[in-house]
Amino acid sequence: MRSGTTARHRTALLPDAADATRATSAPIRRLRRAPAAQAVGLAGELLLTAGVLLALFVVWQVWWTDVVAAREQRATVTAMEDSYTVPEVLEPARARTEEPPPEMRAVSEGEPFATLHVPRWGRAYEVPITEGVSTDVLDTGAAGHYPGTALPGEIGNFALAAHRQTYGAAFRYVDTLEVGDPLIVETADAWLVYRVREDYIVEPDKVEVLAPTPNQPDVPATERLITFTTCHPLWSTAQRWITHGVLERWIPRSEGVPAELLQDG
Repeated sequence: MRSGTTARHRTALLPDAADATRATSAPIRRLRRAPAAQAVGLAGELLLTAGVLLALFVVWQVWWTDVVAAREQRATVTAMEDSYTVPEVLEPARARTEEPPPEMRAVSEGEPFATLHVPRWGRAYEVPITEGVSTDVLDTGAAGHYPGTALPGEIGNFALAAHRQTYGAAFRYVDTLEVGDPLIVETADAWLVYRVREDYIVEPDKVEVLAPTPNQPDVPATERLITFTTCHPLWSTAQRWITHGVLERWIPRSEGVPAELLQDG
């Protein structure tokens, strides 16, 4: 009985084993996608890759260029301060309004020669002013000086350009300036305090804003002006935002600093 039962059990197992053997040995059929499906899959992979690359580009353009430019701004300002032979005196000084500011020597393309301070944008705002308005200059985070326009403190139009987004965005908040706000230029010998007079928006080819007397190129200059130019609106180069200021006073570097730079807030 025991042997018979065992035999029956073994016999009962055989069909299952045979089925498993047949299933294992059966040929495997590969599923082939149609050409259209393959093309869609490839396109999806390419789009995914392009999306990743685009995201990396945006991070680089929006964030990393600001990081690099900020380092360059700080290094340039520090190098200029270290080169000044007239020490900075950190106390309010008597303003000069009657006599003209000291004349500046000519500067070369790509040469930093002054520092811009805008108290409305915070006490930490210090941007180098460099000769030239090429991308090589502006991409360092500097405010570029238009060659051929007046130098700081001269009669005429001391005209500057800077990025409004990316690469340090030196003029990012130009639209927050109000009439009367101080725009302070620090040179090796003096502090020059300009006051915002007006702002407006023009087309990119409106070069008359850079004239010695802005928008009146045939009128001889009689004032010591400063002009900011930058792109408008944000993330567009369709127009230009223009801000004009006029020199209010100047202070010899050896006698102190403008009171606006010693105020909190």
